[in-house]
Amino acid sequence: MPENLPPWAVQLVEQYLSGSANQFIIYGNINDRMLIPSSGAGLSQAAAKIGTLTEFLIDVLLPTFDVVLSYDLGNGIRIEKGGQVFSQWPAFQEQPNLPKSPRAAVETLTHYLRYLSNLGRLKQQVSQVAVLIKNADLVVPQLSGGFDYDIGAMASLIRDWAGDSMLAGHPLATFLLSENLNDLNPLLANNPRAGRIKVGLPGPEELGRAYQAMATRYPLALREYSNQLEPLARQLSGATLGATESLFKAREFTKKPLQPSDLVSIKKQIVEKDSSGLIEFIETTRTLDDLHGQDAIKNWLRQDIALWKLNDVSALPKGYLFCGPVGTGKTFIVECLAGEAGVPVVKLKNFRDKWVGSTEGNLERIFRLLQALGRCYVFVDEADQSLGRRESGNDSGVGGRVYSMIAEEMGSSTSRGRIIWILASSRPDLIEVDLKRPGRIDVKIPLFPTCSPEESFRLIRGLCKSRGMLIDDSAFSQLKEQLPLLLTPGAAEALASRVYRLSKTANLAPLAALEQYLMDYRPPVSPQILADQIRLAAAEASDVAFVPEFFHPYLPGRS
Repeated sequence: MPENLPPWAVQLVEQYLSGSANQFIIYGNINDRMLIPSSGAGLSQAAAKIGTLTEFLIDVLLPTFDVVLSYDLGNGIRIEKGGQVFSQWPAFQEQPNLPKSPRAAVETLTHYLRYLSNLGRLKQQVSQVAVLIKNADLVVPQLSGGFDYDIGAMASLIRDWAGDSMLAGHPLATFLLSENLNDLNPLLANNPRAGRIKVGLPGPEELGRAYQAMATRYPLALREYSNQLEPLARQLSGATLGATESLFKAREFTKKPLQPSDLVSIKKQIVEKDSSGLIEFIETTRTLDDLHGQDAIKNWLRQDIALWKLNDVSALPKGYLFCGPVGTGKTFIVECLAGEAGVPVVKLKNFRDKWVGSTEGNLERIFRLLQALGRCYVFVDEADQSLGRRESGNDSGVGGRVYSMIAEEMGSSTSRGRIIWILASSRPDLIEVDLKRPGRIDVKIPLFPTCSPEESFRLIRGLCKSRGMLIDDSAFSQLKEQLPLLLTPGAAEALASRVYRLSKTANLAPLAALEQYLMDYRPPVSPQILADQIRLAAAEASDVAFVPEFFHPYLPGRS
């Protein structure tokens, strides 16, 4: 076995050599570039080259195979290796034009494999053969409903390659390549005789070896890292090898060496592009010092950050739930938390799609990315709408599958200390209970509006100051009776904007403009809705210390 094989390749080789599987579904980061050793060279040596997954399979994992055939919709059947051996097949001699259409191609490949099986049963020497079905999800896709005879027939034949006793007993290996497992026909994806091999994004060590192989080709682009490629690999972990190779090519052409100061923005651009807009990084310079009040919450979060930095993850939560009325600053506190911890925040965007299987496929891509990023927060805003439900309703089961996939990922024991999930919602009661349980969401933090005139004044005064309107502390006594209670940061932001507008259009001093506006102030959310959302947030709190005494009557069982 070659040196330094990636984990997925080691898993594949072990399953094949042990005889536990001879058909493999290879999914995940399969369209990336890969490090391929030259003949007789270890993967860590400079003789390695960068190529495709097909090249990796043929050159690294299948060098002893006599014949390697591949099929894809665009090219039809191709003889990747062993053309002279394949040409001895009588059927090929009679009809050398190999079919291109899916049904005919799969039948031809099956015919050839059974021909070899018959030779073996007659005690004749049999060639070792491998078959690669590229973009198998396009050849035998998952169907939205009903039944397609051709797709069903092809899925049945390909499934037989792994289960037919006439074929399984002979030197044969078949590979189905699909970026997302959920896009593949379930007859194949759920085949218990097939090995599932997940290709993840390259980790720092894998990237480091690849960059070593690239160093001589892009000396100018990598000039600042010529003797320290490992730090560069760690910084770019989470990016695909193909994306970083393109970056090196562009920098080499423009004669602009990579600088350490570039890497944060470069990684953000690369990862967001690779994800096809499914995620975005939230950039922030805020810390928890920017969060006014909320001392109990800040102390808890800072303790968790201290444990994380010490790599003491036993008491570290798998996730947080920030809940509270609309406008209470749930996104703001996430930004403050990320800036304090110094780790990236990945925000999930709209991963739902109208095409069958696409939503689940998008989630697969997101999870691959998260697993490669290292430490990060994963932020899901409006979680009550985004995370699906156990009972999927009238969406063909998509909501239920989304719920199941996210629940499994959030509960993964391997992610503790690497990924912390953050859910935000003003309707936490609509989030499935299983998603909020300990082991997925360990800490539930309610956020409340102001509960005293002093709090409202400090909030308004700070927001006015950010707009250049200075209001003296002594003005509190003058405004006390007019200051609204239960003021959210969102409502205060809108209030400060209106005060600024009134100050400019009516040529009033900031204090006079604020006083005049407060005379006719009306809350943007009805008191009943606000009270209901406060009650929901208080009920979710995982620690009573998170609930100010003013809101204790909203706690369950209190009045």
